Amino acid sequence: MKDSQIKPLILSVVAAALVDADGRVLLQQRPLGLPMAGLWEFPGGKIEAGETPETALIRELGEELGIDVSPACLAPATFASAPLGERHLLLLLFACRKWQGHPRPLHASALRWVRPVEMHALPMPPADKPLIGLIEALL
Repeated sequence: MKDSQIKPLILSVVAAALVDADGRVLLQQRPLGLPMAGLWEFPGGKIEAGETPETALIRELGEELGIDVSPACLAPATFASAPLGERHLLLLLFACRKWQGHPRPLHASALRWVRPVEMHALPMPPADKPLIGLIEALL
């Protein structure tokens, strides 16, 4: 097989656009020591073997924010596809307007509630940036 025919490893991740009653979306800041530290992103993470996207997102939101989410409260919104070094990122974004608990930055430097239009001015990972316009249209 030629180098040009080598297929990249697909990294499947899920994220949530948590939307509050005022139409703001929760973003978290990547902590120091991680790739893309300091950038603002939608909370979420990797889909582990044997998990559905919804199960993975519910687990990640519990681990990262300390909140509980019902699968019925997750609505598929959009996705992003982007190169990520030797891998290729497939990001599945869900919208969520209802959860139990108060989000806390358990694995992030900070949390911030922002209106979608404000996201354009924030430093965000390359895969998250194209999702802003779609979120603006959805909300």
